[in-house]
Amino acid sequence: MNIQQLLAVHPYLWTLPKAQGQKRAEVLLYGNQVLLESMDDKVLEQIANVAALPGLIGAAMTMPDAHWGYGFPIGGVAAFDAEQGGIISAGGVGFDISCGIRFLRSNLNMHDAVPQLERLADRLFATIPAGVGEEGHIRLTPKELDQVLLAGAQWAVKHGYGSASDLEYVEENGCVSGAVPDNVSELAKKRQHGEMGTLGSGNHYLEVQLVERIYDQTTAHAFGLYEGQLVVSIHCGSRGLGHQIGTDYLVMLAKAANRLGIHLPDRELACAPIKSPEGKQYLGAMNAAINCALANRQILTHLTRETFAEIYPHAALETLFDISHNTCKEETHTVDGKSKRLFVHRKGATRAFAPGHRRLPARYRDVGQPVIIGGSMGTGSYVLVGADTNQAFASCSHGAGRAMSRNQALKHWDGRRLIQELLQQGVLIRTRSMRGAAEEAPGAYKDVDQVATVTEQAGLARRVAFLRPKVCIKG
Repeated sequence: MNIQQLLAVHPYLWTLPKAQGQKRAEVLLYGNQVLLESMDDKVLEQIANVAALPGLIGAAMTMPDAHWGYGFPIGGVAAFDAEQGGIISAGGVGFDISCGIRFLRSNLNMHDAVPQLERLADRLFATIPAGVGEEGHIRLTPKELDQVLLAGAQWAVKHGYGSASDLEYVEENGCVSGAVPDNVSELAKKRQHGEMGTLGSGNHYLEVQLVERIYDQTTAHAFGLYEGQLVVSIHCGSRGLGHQIGTDYLVMLAKAANRLGIHLPDRELACAPIKSPEGKQYLGAMNAAINCALANRQILTHLTRETFAEIYPHAALETLFDISHNTCKEETHTVDGKSKRLFVHRKGATRAFAPGHRRLPARYRDVGQPVIIGGSMGTGSYVLVGADTNQAFASCSHGAGRAMSRNQALKHWDGRRLIQELLQQGVLIRTRSMRGAAEEAPGAYKDVDQVATVTEQAGLARRVAFLRPKVCIKG
């Protein structure tokens, strides 16, 4: 990105000046000079287009890990007011609806776990279905799937996958309201028939990690984290169902925009007013997909616990937190000193509530919401906590963010060689696709250390712990 087009508000926040006569809201980009220069120019074009959409409140924003996406850039945040003609856009949520991370803390330390770590990797790989179109052992009838879409992780717990204690640490207690299974196409439901409890492919993973460094002892204590501890991150979403909803509604929302005379600066930003029939219909389907993803991660949590118990009989895995980063959520935020109900699009961005927020579990209310910035296999991840500043509608980075496309990555790395190199670094990779491994090479992503540091320097969230990968299961 050519940052000569930008003005620095401060070293970690930049704005794009308006051209004369240009009608759009403010554009804000979080990041330092190095991260911004590493981004594609398309990121700037896309977020400027978002700023021109109806009913936007405040600025259209990108997080420090932003990169080019479909419609919105990945790492894009924008809030809309339904009472002022605000819209909802499938391109602002993404195809992988409610992709997110379930983070588990364990009672194991690295020293005790090492002798059985390779066996654990093999058993997890055998137990956790992963890969393109990969199905698991759960087969749901149409009626059962509708119940999942209505009840989310609560359905999973009711049917023996995990415990009720998990739900306190899942966003919306494991179930978002407003889901309408009838708004989900039969094709979308068919694609999900055998995909509950599966990981998927691409950047999805299950990773066993070592807590290598603590930055904030007080918050780490509240989160139950300590140096030398083993933890688990499960990164996945709503699988085929969510992808199909995205495909279905892009067409419907584009027709709605045309019917209502909404000017789209980019056809990928197909949208409709939140209060329109089409907007309400998409919201109902999207919320159903969120519940699908929450149930999916709950089932994967149960499978992970069972596998750990095989290898380490006294292992205990507790849900630290579960949060999505591809959603549109109705939330209350203060704007110009007034409380407003807004629909906040976060595409490749994580909600990060500040200390004291009433929607946080009691255990975390004094310190703030746990946030996970997932890295690429081989580099590391971060646990952060929501900051007091409440910037960006309480949003922050969600990962390292791609630095090159998957096609570019394939030209640079060979999957088998990469896995051997990572093994030499002490990281056990288990995957069904050598091509997929090459596409997800650590070097294809931004520097996660810099993303996490700049996220803190920008006041979006504070670092709590650094996690070193030890086992990574991928599709």
